[in-house]
This record gives sequence, structure tokens and C-alpha cells, in this order.
Amino acid sequence: MLSWIIIFSILGSIGAVAGAALFLLFPEGIRKLLVPWLISYATGTLLGAAFLGMIPASLEQAPAITVMATVLAGMVFFFVLEKFVLWRHCHEDQCEAHGRAGPLILIGDAFHNFVDGIVIAAAFLTSIPLGIATALAVIAHEVPQEIGDFAILLDNGYGRTKALILNSLSAAATLPGALAAYFWLGEIHVATPYILALSAASFIYIAVADLIPGLHRQITFAAAMSQLILLLAGIGTIAIFHLGG
Repeated sequence: MLSWIIIFSILGSIGAVAGAALFLLFPEGIRKLLVPWLISYATGTLLGAAFLGMIPASLEQAPAITVMATVLAGMVFFFVLEKFVLWRHCHEDQCEAHGRAGPLILIGDAFHNFVDGIVIAAAFLTSIPLGIATALAVIAHEVPQEIGDFAILLDNGYGRTKALILNSLSAAATLPGALAAYFWLGEIHVATPYILALSAASFIYIAVADLIPGLHRQITFAAAMSQLILLLAGIGTIAIFHLGG
């Protein structure tokens, strides 16, 4: 189990940075076209992982009232974190959160990636299909996030190589988070359903508060249909893992 956690934690962090770096090689016009599609798919994977995987798994291990109260408390908690710019998912070059110094962006991402590692470990400790689906959701929403981070760091005067190195170091926080959760949750199994509930809250919050509002800015029928199809594709991808498990 530990090997699964390590492999997918690395994929969820460094893999997302590598994907974003490669994406930046595309012309700007193509990037502007593809980013909304990536975000639509990521939204579906986040919602699918939360509602089809994490919450049902939590309900199998703990009373419904405490699980749902934890989800609710988690969403309030992440709202507070975002207000302090520790947890933000702006996908645009012009963003109030991105108006801060580059180091703050990197610190915020390191914190978020550390939590992503905890999420991945908790999911794998529940089941391998849930772990894979959760890691996929992490990767899907981190790629457009890292693209935005690269763009902001470059705009703030960082060179491409320096931005890549610093973003990679920030992303590497996923692995320590996963290892810490693995050894801690391995000893305190009773905490696992509540970690999963908090993880579900973070996924729902990112999808509903950060990603979906940006998608609504595209108002054409064609954009709406492509967003819906890709959102459903994201949900379907997660559903396949759970049906297969």
C-alpha cells in the first residue's frame, strides 16, 4: 500500500507541474482555448471523487450525522483559509490573490499540496480504487492550477527555469503529506473517515467556489455544452474506477 501512495503522490505533484510546464509550450491562443476544457474536466473529477468515493466511504465507517457535519465544517474551514490566501485556486492572470508576491503563491501551494498528500494517503488506506480516483482528481485540478502559477511567476519576473524549480519544490510537499498521513492514520484508524470527509469538503469547495464560477463567464451555447460534456466526462472517469473496484 505504501508504494501505491508514494507513486501516486509523486504523480499528483511533480506530474501536475510537468504537465503544466509542457502546456505552456503551446501558443497563447491554444492555451486560452484549452484551459476552460481542463477546468471543466477537473470540476467533474473533483465532484465525482467527493460524492461517489470519499463521502460514501466515510459513511461506511462512521455515523452519517458526524460525517456530514465534518463535511460542512470543512467547507467553512476552507472558506476561512481562502480568505487568508493560504488556499486559493485562481486560474486567471489577473487575480487579486495573484497580486501578492511570488513567495506567497509558492507557500500557499506548498500548504495545499501537503494537504493533497494527506487526501491521497487517506483514500488509498480505504481502498485502492478510491486512492487512484482521488489521485486522478488531484492531478486533474492541479494541472490548470500550476499553469496559472507559472504564468504569475513569469509575470512577476521569475525566469522559466527558476519558476519551474520553485514550483516543483512547492509541489513536492505532496509526498511528505502522504507519508505523514500514512503512518499517522495507520495507527489511528478511527480518524480515517473524518479525514476523507474533510477531503470531500475540500474537493467540493474547490469545484463549487473556485472552478465553476469561472466557467460561467463563458456564456455561449457551444461553450456551455462543451463544459457540460467535459464535466460529465470527469464524473464518469471517477465512476469507472469505483464500478471497477
